[in-house]
Amino acid sequence: MGDAKTSKDADAAAGGSLQDRTYHQLREMIAAGQIRPGERLLEAEVVRAFGISRSPARQALERLREDGVVEPLEGRGYRVPGGEASDTAVLDPVDVSAPRQWERMYQEVEQELFVRTLFGSVRLNELRLAEHFGVSRTVTRDLLARMHGVGLIAKDHAGHWIAEQMTPDRIRHLYELRCLLEPAALRQAAPRVPAAVLADMRARILATRAQTPISSTRFDEAETDLHITLLGYCANPEIMRALKRTHLLFGPTRHLFDPFLGIPIRLIVAALDEHIEIIDLLLDAQPERAAKALEAHLRDAVERWLRRFEITAKGKPIPVPSYLQAVAD
Repeated sequence: MGDAKTSKDADAAAGGSLQDRTYHQLREMIAAGQIRPGERLLEAEVVRAFGISRSPARQALERLREDGVVEPLEGRGYRVPGGEASDTAVLDPVDVSAPRQWERMYQEVEQELFVRTLFGSVRLNELRLAEHFGVSRTVTRDLLARMHGVGLIAKDHAGHWIAEQMTPDRIRHLYELRCLLEPAALRQAAPRVPAAVLADMRARILATRAQTPISSTRFDEAETDLHITLLGYCANPEIMRALKRTHLLFGPTRHLFDPFLGIPIRLIVAALDEHIEIIDLLLDAQPERAAKALEAHLRDAVERWLRRFEITAKGKPIPVPSYLQAVAD
């Protein structure tokens, strides 16, 4: 299955220019905490680690600056806002010369899993997955490791990879965790996040809201801005580690046009309006009201997520690809 717009979004992120891939990789590393708040990011270090020339490294860093993800230093280089000023980030080698094979598969497999788990748990067959995409087992292991890292799949007692059914109770429990932790993280992040970062986030939300139709990629970026990048300024790493378990809830927002995963655009617009309210309260130096608005946003988001079960209740399970097998209750 798949959607032309969704596939195009994925290609833009994973298969674009060298500058695009460098930009997206650095942004992901910052969001994941691999490059921490306060660390300096030098063009020369990006060149060394990514094995690229100075031009795409410079352009990628400048895009991050325009997005408010990094800020320029008076001397040289950039700095990830928040945290205490610290040393230059030392980056592990990254190959961005071409999209990695597992990255080209990820969007399709993720979409299949989210749809199937609305109906029940499924098992992934690693060998058939490799055969389906015509890749080696090494590539499929990279893909599965990535999906395991975000909590989309886990191994059962027999060592099989299982994507657990997304039941309404499971969704409510994950959102309950978010309602407890995200407002607390926002209260800690508020005095640490630069106003310029908030202003850039606000501008991106407005640009996304003005799209017709709203793209999956842009909405996913808005979700990442609020719930990962902004909250990443929280000084408590244990809160952030606990919240990683809930990040799989963002998956369906990358597939807004899927007949099972999509929800009415009016609900997406409502969510973006709630994002703007939270950002505006932070810009007005009202962190407590922003935290309460965030909690209200999350409680509304539960109902938006649960709308997908109304869609699946009216439909029938569709045939699964060869690499997936329904798990009996």
